[in-house]
Amino acid sequence: MPDPVTLASSSAANPSSFVADAPTLFAIGLALSLLPTAQFLTRTILPRTASPTYKYLSIWFLYDALTHFLLEGSFLYHCFFSYKSLPAKTPDFPHPASIGLEVGRGFSGPFLNDATRRYGAWYSDQPLAKLWQEYAKADSRWGTADLTVISLELLTVFLAGPCATYCAYLIQKFHKQPSAMSGRVQARLWFLATMLSTGELYGGFMTFAPEWLSGSTCLDTSDPVFLWGYLVFANMIWVFVPLWVLWVASSEISRAFEGRNLGGKKKL
Repeated sequence: MPDPVTLASSSAANPSSFVADAPTLFAIGLALSLLPTAQFLTRTILPRTASPTYKYLSIWFLYDALTHFLLEGSFLYHCFFSYKSLPAKTPDFPHPASIGLEVGRGFSGPFLNDATRRYGAWYSDQPLAKLWQEYAKADSRWGTADLTVISLELLTVFLAGPCATYCAYLIQKFHKQPSAMSGRVQARLWFLATMLSTGELYGGFMTFAPEWLSGSTCLDTSDPVFLWGYLVFANMIWVFVPLWVLWVASSEISRAFEGRNLGGKKKL
């Protein structure tokens, strides 16, 4: 495996281009396989009589959970457990914490208060690390232990992932509950769906806002695949779908209050 320090330095100086080799195709195929998996699971847990809206919601929540647990969970794993030890400081060798910082992209400062190591997916040969090494060609922060990204992903993996799973479970439960109890399940579903979708939108903004404000030094848009495939398409999914979920949730909540008012119950 090439030295990641050299690899990242070279990548910064000479923007890479998309190459459809075996590791790249594996990474893309792995990411794309989660959607049909979510579709299969939805067919398994929901009856055929379920409305298209609930089927699409179930697919989304399951796909969301799989992405957070498997893909982004693996990113966190490599940030904490995959690393490369750096040489000790000598008169002719700078302090390890300064290595790569002059490159301007591809490395953050010391992580976990350890200046003798570099953490991240670049320093692993595991299959899921290949996925993040590929995505890091477009956004180099995802190949290293970037503190902003790690902070957001901790919330995503440990809060958003379980929340999406529970929302899918509530949809399944709603279709099996007696009608007298379905209202409570739906109330819980739309409350959590609103929280989750709002969090997804906030997380997306906070992922890219620091880059935009600093001149996008870690983004490589020189290749159309990196720009439109990795940075735009792969991230805009978590903008448009959460907005749609919020619209559906708003409609359901409005309908519930309208029915409540028609029933003469206007006091809280």
